[in-house]
Amino acid sequence: MITVHHLNNSRSQRVLWLLEELGVKYEIKRYERDKKTMRAPDSLRKVHPLGKSPVITDGKLTLAESGAIVEYLVERYGKGRFIPAPGTPERLRYTYWMHYAEGSLMPPLLMKLVFDTIERTRMPFFAKPIAKAISRKTKGSFIEPSIKQHLDYLEAELAGSDWFAGDELTAADVQMSFPLEAAAARGGLGANYPNLKAFLDRIHARPAYQRALEKGGEYALLT
Repeated sequence: MITVHHLNNSRSQRVLWLLEELGVKYEIKRYERDKKTMRAPDSLRKVHPLGKSPVITDGKLTLAESGAIVEYLVERYGKGRFIPAPGTPERLRYTYWMHYAEGSLMPPLLMKLVFDTIERTRMPFFAKPIAKAISRKTKGSFIEPSIKQHLDYLEAELAGSDWFAGDELTAADVQMSFPLEAAAARGGLGANYPNLKAFLDRIHARPAYQRALEKGGEYALLT
């Protein structure tokens, strides 16, 4: 049976969602972030040397990286579902969005989280104004414009379609869900991006998504 090594408030939530869509039996082993550092516990290193989530085990296989996990699950258990046919334009778009989610969209969102954290971190009083000034300058001149550029691009991409790779939900939409939820939580994605907001509303309304939330526990990206 598949075991999802599930870290709260992490990318592994979308793995649970995909498994619910596939109707595959699985079990969850839970890990909690350190409340001060928000890092994963060291116990995850016993599963995979990097000690990060998501990680799944399936028999003798141990697999990390959410994109690799999503592709493996669809190819192994999808029976042709959630992936466009080879050689089609939809398949090319599918491949593009699978890589774009973490390769292009996630880095500026992660950088914003890091610099936001710097501004909230306790430090000597004389260093605080300097740290805040550097953080705000970096965000204002580079990070936030980059996020806006991506969101504008994605908004236009969804102007004529409900889903990223075609007319039906695919694993590429599952892969895209986490950075878009992160953008909605802290990256400026709101009512100003109606197509992206509608995409998030569609995935949140899916019964499989809701079951995954019930099983996965607290998911602070949605609050």
